Amino acid sequence: MATQHLTLDVPDALYARLQRMAHAAHRSVEEEVLDVVATAVPDLDELPADLEDAVAQLAVLDDAALFGAARAAMPSDAAEALEGLHHKRQREGLTEAEMEAAAALTRQYERFMLVRAEATALLVRRGRDVSGILGTT
Repeated sequence: MATQHLTLDVPDALYARLQRMAHAAHRSVEEEVLDVVATAVPDLDELPADLEDAVAQLAVLDDAALFGAARAAMPSDAAEALEGLHHKRQREGLTEAEMEAAAALTRQYERFMLVRAEATALLVRRGRDVSGILGTT
């Protein structure tokens, strides 16, 4: 893979944060910066635009906001509606309108799961303990 050389001036406070993150991840500062940049600039061909936007925004969040995103859940009324539609589909099938509603709710669920997974992955890359999120100790 071809690479390009890049020189940039980084404020001391930001560099110190990068050093801490690199140390926690057992990487060099350069490797940490590359990881942060790669995370912040995702491959646009992989996800639909709305999901890409949701994931890209995570990279600029602080740890507290990422923990919140990693713990976020689909609203209970939406989750119950989706579950009800799945059960109805199995029992008797769905009308066209119900199929559209199920597809929209499934998309919403997938978005929540993607954001949760990406937020958790970012926290891990930052060297944070995510055992509370993962349900382990």
